[in-house]
This record gives sequence, C-alpha cells and structure tokens, in this order.
Amino acid sequence: MPRWIDTWLPGSGPAAPASAHPGERFGLPAEGISSVAGFGRRLAALTVDWLLGYGITALFLGAQVATAPFTVLAVWFLVTAVPVALFGASAGMTALGIRVASIGSEPVVGVPRAVLRTALIALVVPPLVRDADGRGWHDRAARTVVVRQR
Repeated sequence: MPRWIDTWLPGSGPAAPASAHPGERFGLPAEGISSVAGFGRRLAALTVDWLLGYGITALFLGAQVATAPFTVLAVWFLVTAVPVALFGASAGMTALGIRVASIGSEPVVGVPRAVLRTALIALVVPPLVRDADGRGWHDRAARTVVVRQR
C-alpha cells in the first residue's frame, strides 16, 4: 500500500527501482539529445527568462520597475507560460538548448499544464525539491520532464 504522500502528487506512485541514469524510466538516454537537462541549465534558462521579463517591464515602466515586483512577475509568467504551452520552450530554454517534454503521448505541454508548471516555479520551492529523474514538484504535477535539445 502506498504512503499517503505518494498519492497527492500526480506521477508520484510507489518508489521506482533505482535507475542507472535520470530519465531511464521514461525511456530517455543517459546523455546527449533528449536526455534529462541538468539543474545548471535549467537555472540559467530561468535566469534568462526572468531578466527578459524584467527588461520588458522596464521598457514600459522605466525607473519605476524597481517598485513593481509583481508586474515583473506577471510579465515573466507570460513570457514563460505562453511559449512553453505552444512550443515547449521559453526564450531562456531555447537559448540554453532545453525544452519541456510531456510525459505521455501529447506532442505539446498545453495551456493548463504550462500555467500550473509556471505557477509552481513562481513559488520557488517546488523546483528545488527534485526526484531521482531531476524533476521538481512542478514537473511532477504537470507530468513533464525537461530535456536537452542539443
């Protein structure tokens, strides 16, 4: 019988047997294209997206951007969620050569899961708590995995 914590988050069934590399249970290779992206690339892509959101907000607000952190957050949210929903990658992810892949047969992540994933990233903690496959709570909840494109 699974523990109660295994049931509240989609994709978090009973503990899977130890795998040789992250993403093995999803059929992903150990390295190269389509392998699980590392934390460093993911953090760098997030930083690029955040700076892009900050820059766009600064274009409209000028020097007042420092007093409008929620506006920057809203712009970052749009700059991240919309392209992930439509194309599977934000500008920062594309620059770093990674993308969000859906676990299952769906070709794209889609709007509801991209919005959920991005909202959980905004909470900061979910991306930091990762499983053996390198997926944070945000990826587990959205049933996604971040993979390398190049």
